[in-house]
This record gives sequence, structure tokens and C-alpha cells, in this order.
Amino acid sequence: MSLMNVFDVSGSAMAAQTIRMNTVASNLANASTATTKPEDAYRAKNPIFETVYKSAFDASNAGVRVTDIAESSAEPQRIFKPGHAMADEEGYIYMSNVNAVDEMVNMISASRSYQSSVEVLNTSKELLMRTLSLGQ
Repeated sequence: MSLMNVFDVSGSAMAAQTIRMNTVASNLANASTATTKPEDAYRAKNPIFETVYKSAFDASNAGVRVTDIAESSAEPQRIFKPGHAMADEEGYIYMSNVNAVDEMVNMISASRSYQSSVEVLNTSKELLMRTLSLGQ
């Protein structure tokens, strides 16, 4: 793998982690939404990553990409609140299935992964600059 491919790999990792952070932000923004029907409740979303790698002998175009955004299959919370504006005829509301603690852990993990990719880019750039200065 050439040093130039490191920029492609790190760039694709940063793009994937950006999508991950955006889905976490969307999940957190909808964590406290209520609906009248369980099928209308917001469900947490998570990106599905795929490794892009041709072969051990050809590492060009290697990296990671997001292939899909999957919805959680967990059931929404059913809460008895007869006075709520969104309550059904039985007095229940349905809240999203987003767990704020899990989402914060995902946000920290995505942020650290992004930060690691930035460090890889900076180190690679420094190595290239030192290599160019060897001939002087």
C-alpha cells in the first residue's frame, strides 16, 4: 500500500464516522418523541459499515463505506398517560426506543474514531513532508 492510499482509507473512515455521528444526533433529537400508535414511534437508527478491500495484493480503493441505515427492532415504550395530548383511547402513549446512554456512548466512540483518523492523516502528511526534505 502506498502512503497516498492512507489518505483514501482515512478519508473514507472519517466520512463513515460522520454519518454515524449524524445518525446518533438524529436519534438523540427524537429520543423523547411521543405518538398515538406504536408503528408511528421513532425507532433508533444505526449505520451499517462495509469494508472496501479488493485483495491482499491490490490495496487501492481500500477503506470503509456505509451500505445502509438500519432501524432498531426494539419495541417502543408504552406509557400510561391519559392526560397527554398524544394519548390513545386507552390512555397510552408510545415513546421512541432510543436509549440516550447508549447513544452518548456511540457518539463518544464515533468522535474518537474520527479523531484517530485525523491523527493518521496528520502523521502521514508529516512523513511525506520529511521524505521530501531528505533530498535537500
